[in-house]
Amino acid sequence: MDWQTWHDAYDLPGSWLARRLRAVQERVGAALDACAPGPVKAISLCAGQGRDVLGVLAGHPRRADVRARLVELDPGNAAIARRAAAAAGLDQVEVVTADAARTDCYEGMAPADLVLACGLFGNLTDEDVRRTVGYCARLCATGGTVIWTRHRTPPDLVPLICEWFGERGFELSWLSDPEAGFGVGAHRFTGRPEPLVPGERMFTFGP
Repeated sequence: MDWQTWHDAYDLPGSWLARRLRAVQERVGAALDACAPGPVKAISLCAGQGRDVLGVLAGHPRRADVRARLVELDPGNAAIARRAAAAAGLDQVEVVTADAARTDCYEGMAPADLVLACGLFGNLTDEDVRRTVGYCARLCATGGTVIWTRHRTPPDLVPLICEWFGERGFELSWLSDPEAGFGVGAHRFTGRPEPLVPGERMFTFGP
């Protein structure tokens, strides 16, 4: 898969990726609005070109409060994200070229106030999706938000994903309409974060 070319559909007005991006960005903005005054930490797993975060943070009133780490394995996409962050003057955004499945990537940032797992769940086995939801209880701070995406083609896993988040102490804040052609969810963490142990693998990316 050429993941840089895959991102081209974001620039096509009306494409499902463009519409999904708008939905995710709206949730990112709402999550930042809801954060308490003071420093805010955000992390993005398999961040791609960083559009989910950078497209909001550049113009958000809380931009100076937010320290973010975007983790992306593809060097080309990571480079695009770095250039976009620099162009927007977002010096507090760190783009790391690494395997986002490794817990080591989030040392010093977890638990975070905002966790993004967008473009991820559709590329994992059901078992790994559930496992990653469990790790979100380690990545996310109490009161923080996890935003995630998943396609809704049969078999539709979205209802189960919502159940799995509920089992780990998350409350559903928002879910896209089933007819939207994609799934976007936002869950608020009401539990206490578990320790994030370095050296663990959360998932294996791929069909």
